[in-house]
Amino acid sequence: MTPTTPPKKNSWSWRSQAFRGLVYQALALGLIGLMVWFLVHNTMENMRIRGIQSGFDFLGQPAGFDIGESITAFDSSESYLKALLTGLGNTLRVAILGIIMTTILGTLLGVGRFSRNALVRGLCSAYVEFFRNVPILLQLLMWYLLPDTLEPIQIGSFFLSKGGLNFPAPVWAPGFAWALWGLVAGLALAWLYRRWAHVQFEATGRVRSMFWVPVTIVLFCGVLGWLAGGAPSEFNAPFKGEFAVEGGSSLTPEFISLLLGLTVYTAAFVAEVVRAGIQSVARGQSEAAAALGLSKGQEMRLVMLPQALRVIIPPMTNQFLNLTKNSSLAVAIGYPDVVSIANTAINQTGRAVECISIVMLIYLATSLSTSALMGWYNKRAAIQER
Repeated sequence: MTPTTPPKKNSWSWRSQAFRGLVYQALALGLIGLMVWFLVHNTMENMRIRGIQSGFDFLGQPAGFDIGESITAFDSSESYLKALLTGLGNTLRVAILGIIMTTILGTLLGVGRFSRNALVRGLCSAYVEFFRNVPILLQLLMWYLLPDTLEPIQIGSFFLSKGGLNFPAPVWAPGFAWALWGLVAGLALAWLYRRWAHVQFEATGRVRSMFWVPVTIVLFCGVLGWLAGGAPSEFNAPFKGEFAVEGGSSLTPEFISLLLGLTVYTAAFVAEVVRAGIQSVARGQSEAAAALGLSKGQEMRLVMLPQALRVIIPPMTNQFLNLTKNSSLAVAIGYPDVVSIANTAINQTGRAVECISIVMLIYLATSLSTSALMGWYNKRAAIQER
């Protein structure tokens, strides 16, 4: 008896769930597009009635103002587009450094919550409860209260005052370029060593240093490059002048206040994310690590944190996004980020809609880029199913 083939379903029929889903999605997109068109048309019509100019042609006009701090040199005769890109560079500089420092500090605080030392555990808990319950704007203003330039805080050759942080800077010589190339080569060798150590651990079970040996490799290669370049050692050290600290290199007080404020505030939330991730690991994993004779540090580094990482990454991404978006509060302390420069451009040109749209697009792009990068890392850290 020959089996009968089931009748083919018509994919274009209204009874098809997939077809109905496509129709609903098309209607939703059409409705969203209609709302966007209405808002844009209504805004442009109101601006035309009131005689307000519109368009992005102002981006090519000279900005007419200076930027006190920038990665690349900026002159007032350059365009508004270059000014906004300079502000974007300042925003990214704070965001990237803040994410790195927040990750390190937050992880240490989260792990410290599990310390057997009551003092360490209490200090970490007090830090988290204090800094995450104080508004970030108040913390930025608190960090901005620095001593007068005539009475700076001095620690060795470092000076901290309202003029910023002054520190010794090397007088550039070819040997420093050799040292940088040595550090790059050391990073590559350290990466290869970590891969080899991981393979050896899976093959033999022998635990090798995954931190101190790579750090030693990087520093050793950097010193070799420095020696190969002639070992330059001349530094320009700051000193206390008659009216201010002179010499050396410096970081502005606005940059320091913003970076410290974002790092200290966000680290308190990251610490809670790390603590919750570690607590999500089954207690039997800790008992198994102790049965194998692993120390408390090895248990945390080799057993608990790798498993907690899969729980930590998604909420950690949210904290990175919050840090990046909170950097817009830099306008409160005078740091020239993209929002501050956009406000200046609005005051001079009157193109409020255009400038706000550019700022929204910049923050949307940075947030989506951060989410995409963390999503890729989350896939790598996820458990691979067979």
